[in-house]
Amino acid sequence: MKIAVVGATGLVGTVMLKVLEERNFPLTELIPVASEKSVGKEISFKGKKYAVVSMDTAISMRPDIALFSAGGSTSLAEAPRFAEVGTTVIDNSSAWRMDPSKKLVVPEVNASELSADDKIIANPNCSTIQMVVALKPLHDKYKIKRVVVSTYQSVTGTGVKAVEQMMNERKGITDGPMAYAYPIDLNVIPQIDVFQDNGYTKEEMKMILETQKIMGDNSIKVTATTVRIPVMGGHSESVNIEFENDFDVTEVKDLLAATEGVILVDDPANLKYPMPKDAHEKDEVFVGRIRRDESLPNTLNMWIVADNLRKGAATNAVQIAEYLVKNQLV
Repeated sequence: MKIAVVGATGLVGTVMLKVLEERNFPLTELIPVASEKSVGKEISFKGKKYAVVSMDTAISMRPDIALFSAGGSTSLAEAPRFAEVGTTVIDNSSAWRMDPSKKLVVPEVNASELSADDKIIANPNCSTIQMVVALKPLHDKYKIKRVVVSTYQSVTGTGVKAVEQMMNERKGITDGPMAYAYPIDLNVIPQIDVFQDNGYTKEEMKMILETQKIMGDNSIKVTATTVRIPVMGGHSESVNIEFENDFDVTEVKDLLAATEGVILVDDPANLKYPMPKDAHEKDEVFVGRIRRDESLPNTLNMWIVADNLRKGAATNAVQIAEYLVKNQLV
């Protein structure tokens, strides 16, 4: 089982390697891939050193699976080249997510749609992944009509430069690299990605469209406001869900507690609720603050937190790879 990690030296690529190691993924050969300027650099994996190779070298080695986290333009150019030699690509960029010919997969929700013919599989947006993991069991039971989500997203979702910007601002350094148009420390920026013609940002539209595709139900209405906040460790979401059918709050909690990949943290009497620092370096989705919306019938509020570099990116991609191996689809 040959596994290539494309973008192996980047923020998500580094976490992909860590997750592969932690989960003891059954690979026999690791192929770290990065841009030309990184070729020859060494990365460590399970106590061994591996030299980073170029895209052409990796393709010539015909890996079974390639985990991509190298940006949309790279993926559009290179993923088909891997697919042509028989490699199954799991891509973390937005390049293929809304392509009707490509599957958009969160294993706990819709892995059963995958087949051996899927040679390019899209990994969804980080904020969408954690939300649909929690929504799926509730949709199955009560049928979701509408979702209103506001996000509180970690600077790690932007990358190393954003982390540097926040930490520099914290130290009083004002002339360092700027990932954002404004200071982020002691601030909140209600913009993630670029604005679209309809006034929503690209991140907000990703959440709207990807949720419908992953859940396999275009009747689910979604509206989103995505916000960058000065934290690390994970993304948080305030989610309001209107169902067709009524629910019992205790039953909702029991359903979520029994859901694969979800950890229920909901004990307000003892001030227990999910926070980014608790989700940091964890693979699960944490859910709490579950309560009835008393302003509308059949409507629920809840709070969802997950590590955006792990379940929101690297772990989800590795879980897709695990599913492919387990079900002999590669």
